[in-house]
Formats: sequence, C-alpha cells, structure tokens
Amino acid sequence: MSTQRTTTIATTVTRSVPSQNLPEQENNGIVPRRSAAGGYTLSREALSRDLYKAYLDARKGKRGKPYQMAFEMHLEDNLSELCDELWSRTYKPRPSKCFIIEDPTLREVFAADFRDRVVHHLYYNYTYVLFDRTFIDDSYSCRKGRGTLYGVERLEHHIKAESRNYTRECYVLKMDISGYFMHIDRRRLLELSLRTLRREAHKPSRIPGRRWMDVIDMDFVEYLTREIVLLNPVENCRVFGRRSDWKRLPRSKSLYYSPDGCGLPIGNLTSQVFSNVYMNSFDQWMKRCIGCRHYGRYVDDFYVVSCDKRFLLSVAESAAGFLWSELGLRVNPCKTILYDVRHGVPFLGCHLLPWRKYIGRATFERMKRHLEAELVSAGPLRLRSVVNSYLGLLRHVNSYRFSQRYFRTLPRLAALGNITPFKRKLVLSPRVLDTMRINSYLRMIDDPDCLLDYSDVELLCHEYVDMYFC
Repeated sequence: MSTQRTTTIATTVTRSVPSQNLPEQENNGIVPRRSAAGGYTLSREALSRDLYKAYLDARKGKRGKPYQMAFEMHLEDNLSELCDELWSRTYKPRPSKCFIIEDPTLREVFAADFRDRVVHHLYYNYTYVLFDRTFIDDSYSCRKGRGTLYGVERLEHHIKAESRNYTRECYVLKMDISGYFMHIDRRRLLELSLRTLRREAHKPSRIPGRRWMDVIDMDFVEYLTREIVLLNPVENCRVFGRRSDWKRLPRSKSLYYSPDGCGLPIGNLTSQVFSNVYMNSFDQWMKRCIGCRHYGRYVDDFYVVSCDKRFLLSVAESAAGFLWSELGLRVNPCKTILYDVRHGVPFLGCHLLPWRKYIGRATFERMKRHLEAELVSAGPLRLRSVVNSYLGLLRHVNSYRFSQRYFRTLPRLAALGNITPFKRKLVLSPRVLDTMRINSYLRMIDDPDCLLDYSDVELLCHEYVDMYFC
C-alpha cells in the first residue's frame, strides 16, 4: 500500500407499514376507524398487534440474553401492561444501563431497558418510511440497503465520476463532528422531527388513495416522539464499571459533561434514526445551497469530492459555520483532512485507491484480535461461522491473496478443514464432522430422556470409531 499523503485544515468555527395500515383485504377485512379530523385513530387491538411485532423485532439476536428471557417468561402480562401504558399515554421509560466499551473504540453506551427497546422498535416501524423519504441518497447510517458497504461504493463512484476515471487530479475533503451525539440539542431535534412528521403526514402513502395521516395515528406518533426525544438518559441510570474507566474517556464523548438539554444515548435504535433527522438540514444545505454534487455522510463523518482544491477549502469553512450556527455542533479540526485520491482515502473501514480498495489497517487488527480469541475457546461450528463471516467481508475488497495466505497460516483452521479458492469459504473436513457426530451420539446416550434405542446409537458410534481410529 502506498504512503498516504494528507493535508490538515484547521477551521475556526423499510420496514413495512404497521399491521393496521394495510389495505382492507390484507387486514382481515377490518376497515380502520377514523377520527373526526379525518385522520386514522389507533385502536387498542391494533396497538397490541403492532407491539407484538415490535417485540419480535427487538428480540432478534437477543434470544439468549437474560433480560430478554425474563421479559419473555411473562410475555403476555408484560406486553399487556406496556400496551395499557401506551394507550393511556402514561408510558415512561425506565432507567438505562451505562457502561464503557473499548471495541472498536473507547465509548460510553447507555442501554435502554428491554421493554423500552420494544417501544423503540414500535416507533421505528411507524416512522421509518416517513423519515427515510426525506433523506438524501448519500446518507448511509441506519437505513435499509444503505449501510457501510453502500457508503464505500458510493464514495468510489463519486471519485470516479469527478476524476473521470482517475484521469484528472481529484481530492476528497473529510470532516468529522466533535462529540456528535453528546451535543445534539433535544429541543431542536424535537422541533425538526415534529415538523418533518407533520409535513409528510399529508403526502400520499403506499396505499393508493390514502395519505400517511389516514394509515398512521399521527397524534400517537407525536406523543412517542416527545417521550423518546426529551428523555434525559443520565437521570437515575445504573452505572456498570469502575470510575477509572470514565477517566480515560474524553469529556466530549460523555453525556455526563454534555450541555443542559443536549445529548442522545448511544446504543438506542431511535438515536440512530434521530441522528439522520438532525443532520438532514445540513445534508440538504450541502446539496442544494452549496452545490456539492459529490457529497456523502455516515452519522457524523462526511466527505466532499472535487477536483478544485480551493472549492473544498471554502466548503470546509462554510460547513463549519453552518453546523455551529444552525445545529450547535463543532467540527473537529484534527479530523478535517484533504486527501489526494492517488494516495488513497480511508472511509468506513476500507482504504480506497485508484481502481482497487483494501481493508483498513484498524479493521484488520480488530479482526485479527477477534480471531485469535475465538481460536482458543470456540468450537468447530462457531469458528466456521466467524471465519466465513470475515471471509464474506473480505470478498468486497481486493483481498484474494491476503485471505488465502493469512487464514491458511492459522494451524487450527488447517486442522479443521480448508478454504475453497473460488468461494473463499471454510469447509469443515469429513473427519471433523464425523467426530462432532460421535460427540453428539455420546451425549444422546447419556441423556436419560433420549428417545433413540441405546443399541442403535452405540452401533453408529462404533462404526465411526472403527472408520477413523482403528
């Protein structure tokens, strides 16, 4: 990889529509009840159904967690109680858990109670389409089909378009907001969110002949918006960890040192959505007013691609001024950098060079640490899943030689199986699979509730033992 040359600039300053919102033929023939103003009014039965759907979304990937199992143990009572609170507008979020994580970076996280996560998914299911239709195409965070891979591909597209397939000099201005989530003004965010919802409510929905206000209870959505946005996560939160952990964390990255009325908890689904809502005015300003054709943003990291270096220098100053005056945010001068595309541009874990892209060094080191930890304790199936996950990631970058050379040097992987050259996939050897079957049969023999005949299981075990060990 070629040496990276940079110039530092110091600046002064979908998901589906909820169940009750489907057409009559898709909603068991039930015609939605309407309010006197003509908008849709949510019934308690419809709220209960949507709440259960939100619970199914919230539990994905959490089935083995103690808090999820405790909620599911009394699922009907918990959902009924939560539905009553939402229906009567008496719902109040419970205290969050606060802790520090170190991977991938040192960060403060506020994790909401599981019942509050169900409400977050309920709100997300109601409002995602309304918010998403207002965002620009080059906003990549927490959007269906627009993740990190899409962001990398879009930056590559913008560079090729501006440089005419690398035939002209081209530069990428990258900027970062200092302590973004900790400095979001909650009152200003509430105003932006309600303004967006009320504007989109009068526009046509996905159901022919109906506006969004005819299929979604906007009064209920506005109530949830106020409860979620105006919540101060620091109040009555439960802190896990040592006090020394917070001493290593910069004050700009902690909600405990945020200005009054500012800060969203990192870790909530709604925080990711609201981060896009808050920055949407900046995205529109960069596109419509400044005229940045090749612009993109991932949460608080954004870039502008241009062949005119003077234009990028003026954009850096203008963007910093707009963020401070309109949104109360400050640009990190140490991360305001001008890259020459000939020497590479790092973005979202990748390093882009002309006609090729590689995995970033920080991403590779994190992958290496994770693999070394899994090689010590993980079983064959778990290890296969981890390796194939990383191989799938590497398939999106130019890493064929690297993946073949690195993974084949790990001794335990060589003993488990081999990596296919074309699909780049770890395939367990027949001997490893048969050994796993023997272990499962032996566990079945020891199980007193085993329904198989003991002699049949013992015969199968002997066949495998004779095949490989005799």
